[in-house]
Amino acid sequence: MRALVCHAPLDLRFDTFVSDQPGPTELGVRIAYGGICGSDLHYFQHGGFGTVRIREPMVLGHEVSGAIESVGSAVTQFQVGQRIAVSPSRPCGTCRYCNLGLQNHCMEMRFYGSAMRFPHVQGAFREHLVIDASQAHLVADELPLAEAALAEPLSVGLHAITRAGSVFGKRVLVTGCGPIGLLLIAGLRRAGAAHIIAADIADVPLVCAATLGADETINLARHPGGLAPYALNKGMIEVMFEASGSDKALRGGLDVMAPRGVVVIVGLGGDISVPMNLLVAKELDVRGTFRFHQEFAVAVRFLNQRLIDGRPVITHTLKFDQAADAFKLAGDKGRALKVLIDFNAPAAA
Repeated sequence: MRALVCHAPLDLRFDTFVSDQPGPTELGVRIAYGGICGSDLHYFQHGGFGTVRIREPMVLGHEVSGAIESVGSAVTQFQVGQRIAVSPSRPCGTCRYCNLGLQNHCMEMRFYGSAMRFPHVQGAFREHLVIDASQAHLVADELPLAEAALAEPLSVGLHAITRAGSVFGKRVLVTGCGPIGLLLIAGLRRAGAAHIIAADIADVPLVCAATLGADETINLARHPGGLAPYALNKGMIEVMFEASGSDKALRGGLDVMAPRGVVVIVGLGGDISVPMNLLVAKELDVRGTFRFHQEFAVAVRFLNQRLIDGRPVITHTLKFDQAADAFKLAGDKGRALKVLIDFNAPAAA
């Protein structure tokens, strides 16, 4: 089989591997679609992010869907031919954090396409993948597998909402409307947020944000003071999700937060200087959010039942052989939102 391997920044290659055979509790999966994530782009463009760097060639990708092509001898709940979304998260189930129900913090986590461990955990952008049966989630007959590949970024958004606590009836700000921010907005709509404000520096994501449920959109590149009205009376925003990784976006959001508001940091950025006096004076809660676990099953159910419609987020689908072009396109935020790779497309002659 072929897999998409990052050898160094801007060095993507199609490497050939021998396909694994599933063990007793595993499934063999023919990958259909894969979504390019922000972390994939960091590996491709820069060789990593923060202190996490690629130290050996690594197969990229963790947002995938496909069809079961072989079933382990001990697996009874799945059969060949079923269509699934694949959770990239494979916690050990026995460490301290797994026993506390914090599987996303597993000490032995095997998360596809991650250089956080060494040897790295190889990713899912490959023609065939062997997974544990616990990672498989059935996709409804009516849901295209392309949309099922959105389950992972939607899970990230749903976990962020969980970290915020109740958003019901609240005024919420989302800064950064990439695919995760956009799917987060759709999740906020289902969670009962009263008024959702989406802020970004480009029009393409803001148009999508309105489609997915934002009540108000603000292009901060054209209107730098667009959030100013919400700074009145010590601030009017009750919950903020910072999904851009921008220190400027975070700082601007803190100015409009209401006292005892909750700020959830979703986007990965560098080290940021935070105005501690403002946090203290407003009694703000600043919370991190990292990956997900039980939210993946919920995300698949939402997509299956069309309770969340992810179609507006998908802007481009390219063939597997065009993967390098797909990565370049995914890095163009003025044109693209979620870029998918079609692994079932026939190889070029």
